[in-house]
Amino acid sequence: QVQLVESGGGLVQTGGSLRLSCAASGRTWGYYDMGWFRQAPGREREFVAAISWSGGSTYYVDSVKGRFTISRDNARYTVYLQMNSLQPEDTAVYYCAATPGSYSTWRNGGRESNYWGQGTQVTVSS
Repeated sequence: QVQLVESGGGLVQTGGSLRLSCAASGRTWGYYDMGWFRQAPGREREFVAAISWSGGSTYYVDSVKGRFTISRDNARYTVYLQMNSLQPEDTAVYYCAATPGSYSTWRNGGRESNYWGQGTQVTVSS
């Protein structure tokens, strides 16, 4: 069993930055691929970024490449999403996801996850 708790969301102006954190629990968490997804009002949940269990591979949706960075600290049981140059279209609830072996699935369009956090709101004002 893995529990995920996101934090770090908030209100920021266009061009600003936020860093989201996802604190995980569970003895085998270090072997889980991790992802960030987001859902804006009236829209489906969208993949944002993924990182392999070792941290050696990362993948991003095109709309955030060059602006967002996903990273993980397995010793601290935490995954991060550094978001720079935020735009109003980045406004959404951001969710952390954890599933063993999902990095390739998410890379190829899969959107399922064994575990989800409760979400943290990110609002970018214009």
